[in-house]
Amino acid sequence: MKFRSAWIAAAAFAALAAAPAIEAKPFKWSSASDIPTLDIHSQNNALGNGVHASVYDSLVYYNSQTFKPEPQLATAWREVSPTQVRFTLRQGVKFSDGTPMTADDVVFSIHRAMTKTSNYAVYTQGIDKVVKVNDNTVDFIMKGPNPVLLNQLTELRIMSKAWAEKNKSLEPKDIRTKDETFAHRNAMGTGPFMVKEWQPDQKLVLVKNPNYWGKGDSNVTEIIYTPIKAEATRVAALLSGEIDFVLDPSPQDLARLRANPNLKVIDGVENRTIFFGMDQFREELPGSNIKGKNPLKDVKVRRALYQAIDSDALHKVTMRGLSQPTGTLVAPQVAGWKESLHKRLPYDPEASKKLLAEAGYPQGFEVDFACPNNRYINDEEICQAVTAMWSRIGVKAKLRTMPLVTYFPMIQRHEASIYMLGWGVPTFDALYSLQSLTRTMGQGGDGNYNVGRYSNPRMDQVVDRIKTETDRPVRDRLLSEGLEISNDTVSHIPLHNQIIPWAMKKNIDLVHRADNRLDWRLIKVN
Repeated sequence: MKFRSAWIAAAAFAALAAAPAIEAKPFKWSSASDIPTLDIHSQNNALGNGVHASVYDSLVYYNSQTFKPEPQLATAWREVSPTQVRFTLRQGVKFSDGTPMTADDVVFSIHRAMTKTSNYAVYTQGIDKVVKVNDNTVDFIMKGPNPVLLNQLTELRIMSKAWAEKNKSLEPKDIRTKDETFAHRNAMGTGPFMVKEWQPDQKLVLVKNPNYWGKGDSNVTEIIYTPIKAEATRVAALLSGEIDFVLDPSPQDLARLRANPNLKVIDGVENRTIFFGMDQFREELPGSNIKGKNPLKDVKVRRALYQAIDSDALHKVTMRGLSQPTGTLVAPQVAGWKESLHKRLPYDPEASKKLLAEAGYPQGFEVDFACPNNRYINDEEICQAVTAMWSRIGVKAKLRTMPLVTYFPMIQRHEASIYMLGWGVPTFDALYSLQSLTRTMGQGGDGNYNVGRYSNPRMDQVVDRIKTETDRPVRDRLLSEGLEISNDTVSHIPLHNQIIPWAMKKNIDLVHRADNRLDWRLIKVN
């Protein structure tokens, strides 16, 4: 990332500040699952991150039209040296309790994101420490040059140090355990809204923050989020007018939603790839009929599972066209992607059977298979279809599905042999995926979602070099090489990039974003 040496004015918000007053209204919305936590450094979950952004601000945030980082709590930044970046903080910003935000809160929050129980180390990779210069200025001291620092900072939100100290929430909740902190069920930020009520899996109510520093182009004063797992019930709530917006309408309902004169549907390609991960660490898979060894350690077995999946059938039947079949771990919007990587291995069940026989499993084998049932578009249906496909080559996948609140902690405890994951790329750079998913597990975000514990020495070398490589052509080649290694070794089984439709009442105005989140500053209820 090339930093500007001149100070950057907060012009991005000038137009919003000039917006005329509009009649205030509530905004009611739904999707299949609830957020996992209100703690902004606990669980790196896209739905949760999007909701957190209504309550907590970051130093910079993406513009919803250009997806370029723009000023938020920071008004300017400049590179002091290749490993030191100075940020000037917006003055006059207050938390929702009326206390001022200062450099101490920024230093505390970034360091909190770096603690052991945080799931946000992938966003702090490359940061050595943050130092207070004065109340309105902080320096980020880097371990080396970091070309994606601004992109990373869009997901690092700022918490009040005094509030965290008072409420014994100095460290994030460990999402792998049932232990809770005050920050798990409560929130207090500088964003446009604040939490009035959260009943997990039932309702989240947000109200206007009276101390908000910005002037968003929105007339919404109350946001009511209701998770509704059942697709039919979610659509019925929209059709009846009970809710205004559905983030994840089911593909089978889209035709009638588009035909309804009181509704509208907006489509967009998400920067999220859906794939299967596999346990490549254990010497023996729990619950498998194969004893004394792990079939998933063999690349021939992994390739056999891959080539037994009919991606065209998933695209046409299961996804009703709302997918882009892919052979790699990132979507086309992400730096490092190229067309040759995107091409899938051919669907060929006979080749799969031959590969299994060569690997020593001519009759196939039994294996645990875990999937969420309320996180991705038709996630459970995809896994049911793939279970049937694998059965045709002799692989008996014992499918179990569960809601995301229990699913993600489970896979992070390494309790699944084959698992589904969808990986969006908030930095729009393949390092985020390669470091999280394919780097050997370690410190600073390395392998933080490599829950199958894949490990490849060359991959580790490539990822570590990418972290500090600032020459754009060289960096792009390294990103592509990392994705090629993943493809060649079948580190994961890619399925497709999601195409996201949003369904809403005709009187709702908003901007569709590639990260599948709402920009709370821009929503209007007409």
